[in-house]
Amino acid sequence: MQGTKKWFSRDLLVKAGLISSVFFFMFIGCASSPKEFDPNITGPQMIVEPDTIRLGVARMKDTKIVFKGKGFQPEDSVFVKLLAVDKNGKKVDVPIADGNVDKNGYFTAQVGTLVKIAELLRAKLGSNEKMETIVIITQPPIPEGTYTAKAISMESEREAQCELILKGPSLLDRLKDWIGGLLGKIQKK
Repeated sequence: MQGTKKWFSRDLLVKAGLISSVFFFMFIGCASSPKEFDPNITGPQMIVEPDTIRLGVARMKDTKIVFKGKGFQPEDSVFVKLLAVDKNGKKVDVPIADGNVDKNGYFTAQVGTLVKIAELLRAKLGSNEKMETIVIITQPPIPEGTYTAKAISMESEREAQCELILKGPSLLDRLKDWIGGLLGKIQKK
């Protein structure tokens, strides 16, 4: 009997480990395919990678958000902002990135950590007793929904846009944020 209990316990642990691994790779390991420009469009255009973002604090800090554009005036600068209308009819206009256009009319604009924290999560950066950088949550993040990301040229009248979808934190994101709170990396005020 005793050998059966050990086998059962070990077998149960192995199965639990396999199931956990499957869920881990299902939710974490899946990456979307890289976005590409539409070859049928001759004017300015823009894409964003990823095109869907979760508003969990830990995930947002680690998510690399990059806008790419083509068809802009060479050697120009581009400013990217998010536009939407919230549930109350209030316009949302969030500056999110900027970049320089190369000699071929392409630009890349990566969203910085400070913008992700301050503008998307509507939080603040601070430090704890160990002088480590922490995120201080003072209000809810930007509302979930589909936003229009608009790239505006600084020197010409060229513009392009694409969609960026913001979703609420997943269950795993909430767990990570809870652990971050326990470790003193995330504070709610």
